Amino acid sequence: MEYGWEPYLSERDKKHSELWGKKELNGFGEKPALLLIDIYYSVLGLKREDIFESMKTWRGSTGLEGWEAVDKAAELLAVARASGIPVIHVKGLHSGVNSWGRRNRPKPTMPQEMIEKGQQIVDEVKPIAGELVIEKAAPSAFQGTPLAFQLQSLGIDTLIVCGETTSGCVRASVVDGATARFRMGVVKECVFDRNEASHYINLYDMHHKYADVVNLDMAKQYLAGFADKTPMLKAS
Repeated sequence: MEYGWEPYLSERDKKHSELWGKKELNGFGEKPALLLIDIYYSVLGLKREDIFESMKTWRGSTGLEGWEAVDKAAELLAVARASGIPVIHVKGLHSGVNSWGRRNRPKPTMPQEMIEKGQQIVDEVKPIAGELVIEKAAPSAFQGTPLAFQLQSLGIDTLIVCGETTSGCVRASVVDGATARFRMGVVKECVFDRNEASHYINLYDMHHKYADVVNLDMAKQYLAGFADKTPMLKAS
């Protein structure tokens, strides 16, 4: 499988990967949940535009690449729902808490109603009844939230992750999830970032340290295997 990070590796990196790099997947467990991280309008825009056009209104936009990942995440979400897999949405907390980001970042100058719209999860993957929505005040979906308790109460052993940014909140959540001994999966078509190099190098790093980076078809097959409650073979 081509992961996309290959062009960003130096010859030294490639040689190191040959000697030390991951040769096979760790594999997933028997009780997965789907985790959707920070898929709201302020990182995509209210309409589908090239990233630099979208940034004229939404400084943090990920542009068309972000929307493409959202569409793929919506496909996986449909499979998860059809299979009865728990779905958890995570988004930023915007009720007056101090941001963890750059302190000197300019505040939005758009109307308040647009700011509030930007904080909403996009319609393509919006929560339905019975799906948990967690607001976080840190990059990680685990830090200061009830996520770990919820997963433990459900007996979850595997988290399949979609969302943004690959190098930011996705990575932070994956590292914390691995630290808590969950099996972590990152779907490469369903995560996105503002910078290509950050996106691919962080995929590479997560794959070799904390998670299995898999493609959309592999993730669909894995989740679909639970539709009839039959045992699912681990990824290999």
